[in-house]
Amino acid sequence: MSAGTKEREPLFSAKNMKLIKTPINLSNPITVQVLGICSALAVTAKLKPAIVLTLSVIVVMAVSNVVISLLRNGLPPRIRIIVQLVVIASMVILVDQVLKAFVYDVSKQLSVFVGLIITNCIIMGRLEAFAMGNKPWPAFLDGIGNALGYGIILIIVAFFRELLGSGTLFDVQVIPQAFYDFGYKNNGFVILSPMALIVVGVIIWVQRFYTRELIEDN
Repeated sequence: MSAGTKEREPLFSAKNMKLIKTPINLSNPITVQVLGICSALAVTAKLKPAIVLTLSVIVVMAVSNVVISLLRNGLPPRIRIIVQLVVIASMVILVDQVLKAFVYDVSKQLSVFVGLIITNCIIMGRLEAFAMGNKPWPAFLDGIGNALGYGIILIIVAFFRELLGSGTLFDVQVIPQAFYDFGYKNNGFVILSPMALIVVGVIIWVQRFYTRELIEDN
């Protein structure tokens, strides 16, 4: 290799892996940046819709990041937001059609919330802040990382809301009938949207209690 040849960075270098790991904790879209709260309230009464929405956001965000990264050098600044919306909307339509074809019951439960991915501020923010200034592979990893950070919170919230509110997971009864025979009752308040906000608040408290970097930032 000549002295003037720049060595190619490994695909899964420490720098690239940080793009996936950091949004899961230190810059989590929901618990740190406080974005995407509406969906955390709306689709987390059951675990299955939360997981399906998480997978949908991963696909939309990862692919949209890559497309915008590929277009970034030839994209006129005045129309960049319009182009970003078109890319996201196209991906959302494809994802919505796949959901209707293969998991129609979940698609009905998610209702308009799949369509609202188009205006998800997390996705628009990453396209503008990262994909517009980076190459496709880092943009892809950034999309995966932020979508995972977002989805993990949704899944945690949905787990506790369905378990405590309905006594089920994936609509399968997991709390033994003996508990109910002794007087245990499902907490209907947990299914209501305000409880989702309370669970998110508890997650934020736990995260900040155990994460030194977040404590020092404050």
